[in-house]
Amino acid sequence: MSLPLPWVVAALPARTAPPRLARPWPSAQRLGLALLLGGSLVGCATGPTPATGSVAELVQQHGGPGTAQWPAPAPTPQAQAEAVASLLAQPLDPDTAVRLALLNNPSLQVALAGLDVSAAQRQQMALLPNPGLGLGRVREGGQIEIERLLRIDLWGLLSLPWRLQWQDRQLALARLQTAQEVLRLSAEVRRAWVRAVAAQHQLRYSQQVLDAAEAGAELGRQMVKAGNWSRLQQAREQRALQDSQVQVARARLQAQASREQLIRLLGLDDGRALQLPEQLPEPPAQLLPEADFEAQALRERLDVRLAQDDYQALASQLGYTRVTGYVSAFELGLGYNTITEAGQRDSKRSVEIEVPLPLFDQGQARVARAEAQMRQAQARVREVAVLARSEARSRWQDWQTAWTLSRQLETEVLPLRRQITDETLLRYNGMLSSVWELLAEARQNAHSVSTAIEARRDFWLADTDLRLALSGTANTGPSGLANPLNRAPSPAASAAPNPAH
Repeated sequence: MSLPLPWVVAALPARTAPPRLARPWPSAQRLGLALLLGGSLVGCATGPTPATGSVAELVQQHGGPGTAQWPAPAPTPQAQAEAVASLLAQPLDPDTAVRLALLNNPSLQVALAGLDVSAAQRQQMALLPNPGLGLGRVREGGQIEIERLLRIDLWGLLSLPWRLQWQDRQLALARLQTAQEVLRLSAEVRRAWVRAVAAQHQLRYSQQVLDAAEAGAELGRQMVKAGNWSRLQQAREQRALQDSQVQVARARLQAQASREQLIRLLGLDDGRALQLPEQLPEPPAQLLPEADFEAQALRERLDVRLAQDDYQALASQLGYTRVTGYVSAFELGLGYNTITEAGQRDSKRSVEIEVPLPLFDQGQARVARAEAQMRQAQARVREVAVLARSEARSRWQDWQTAWTLSRQLETEVLPLRRQITDETLLRYNGMLSSVWELLAEARQNAHSVSTAIEARRDFWLADTDLRLALSGTANTGPSGLANPLNRAPSPAASAAPNPAH
């Protein structure tokens, strides 16, 4: 809300006044009352809006979790714990894991609280600047003078529409930044879930391979004891057993590390209640048709949109900085003094206008900095566009290759290995091959199964990266792109009037 300048001028009293006033300056009273009332109306009309709703809609538009997947924040810690426990009652699928992270992840709560801070700053910017009231008492002999001075920041009133526009842009940039964090968190949770499930599956299978190796080593000892086998053959079986033990130790460490990463992203105190499925889902049977992924990334990625909006905000600030290079403050003072002496009372009124003289600082440095920041933002737009196109191509190739390898292993290699194992078992039952050939074939089959588990894991990781690269943001944003709310003050911000001036 802004007050038109003609209304303010019309409210000023005449410079001449009668020697006595029954009521001190009613026009000044009306002016102060109107300013206070206008400030209260602006304060009532504006306020921080809930952050979750606007961010959830923006995230849903860019392939993230829908609005229905965002759980309502629990009013008490006990209700929060109950909501978390209800989500952990069943083995987590990736969607439930993302929902739990949206409810319980501390870093996301920090980001949403930061968005509320930006909304509060927008509300503060919408308020009219408070007028200043000065009182003084001067005694000289028998003469007493009471001074009253009302100071009004007219520049704050005149620049209020621009300040609101500037703060609205900052709030929009904060929403984009928070939506980026939500998409990154969702992708990180999905990656951690994929790694944890795959590592758990790998550990169980490695343990089965270890059991088979222990059986082979025990059989080798018995064969050597009976004199039917050489020490060299026994040493080979012992080496296979030790290799299996090393693989189990590594798989156990990997399973623990990936599980802990998922626990951290879900915001859990411990992982005792965390349940995971037995294995990852199968990849889709058909490959998606190739599309113009570069154009989709440029059209839908949030970091591209953030860089463009940041450039537009700086371009609009440049015009304001040029205008305020000479005049950046304008104050009006209304004075009313009463003089009492020897039973007589007299009064006088005064009007003051304070404008800084641009003798030394004419805004050259602020304009130069604003122009440099605008060129910097323009370069960021191109940097982010190049990154988006490159990531879209790379992620599409990774996704396509991972799908091809996973399907080849599961539809061709593993069936072939099972056929070879079955044939070897038939030959063993027909006494055409030894038990050692059967054990060797089992080890080869175990290696193929382990490779297939890793290939399925790599596919779902590539699938998550592709979705994020096309409609979300970069995995690690470009080095030059930072949160606009955390960078150094812009020229327009430094030129904006201080309400407490």
